[in-house]
Amino acid sequence: MSLWKQIPKDWRELLKDVLSEEDQQKLKELDQFLGQEEEKGKTIFPPKEKRLYALECCRPSQTKVVILGQDPYHGDGQAMGLSFSVPKNQKLPPSLKNIYKEYREDLGLPYPEHGDLSAWAKEGVLLLNTVLSVEKSKAGSHQKKGWEALTQGVLKVLAKSERPIVFILWGSPAQKNARLLEATHHHLIKTVHPSPLSAYRGFFGSKPFSQTNNYLKSQGIPPINWQIP
Repeated sequence: MSLWKQIPKDWRELLKDVLSEEDQQKLKELDQFLGQEEEKGKTIFPPKEKRLYALECCRPSQTKVVILGQDPYHGDGQAMGLSFSVPKNQKLPPSLKNIYKEYREDLGLPYPEHGDLSAWAKEGVLLLNTVLSVEKSKAGSHQKKGWEALTQGVLKVLAKSERPIVFILWGSPAQKNARLLEATHHHLIKTVHPSPLSAYRGFFGSKPFSQTNNYLKSQGIPPINWQIP
């Protein structure tokens, strides 16, 4: 089945209106690239059935918040199709540890015992990476292969939503997408990335979770229950 057919139908119908012919061609080329890489025996993360998991978990009509990441994790068993999230049996990556430190300080909630952020997705938080696959142990290896056409298309779809949405853009790669959103009525939260290299330069203390809920409540939208069970 082609990549396009794997996109959930409600997303696909909306994407038709925002993707150019050039974008559609890039997705076809991405499909070919992924097939060729698999034929060469390369290990790609996340597994095929999880690459569009963010769009499956959080549908257009449900999306209240977008947290935009970069690449999937490139270690064994880490990537699960949701930005910054890892399965419950995986140790926490450094960026997620820092997200949890800020979560605890911002919300006064206990430090989570695992790294699975599926509960946020069920609350209407789209955990989207700008690139949705990666070769094992090679960070950034699938950048500029076509995923950006799809993920920028998703942002364009959401930018057209009449309902205000909060876009959380951590780090400069995520913030490059701000140009798709800045002339809209949506709310942008921009800080440095939560990685250990930059978190102390403005991520800690930024209170993204309470900021998000304060904005949603100001718009008459039910806030996110950020607590991770």
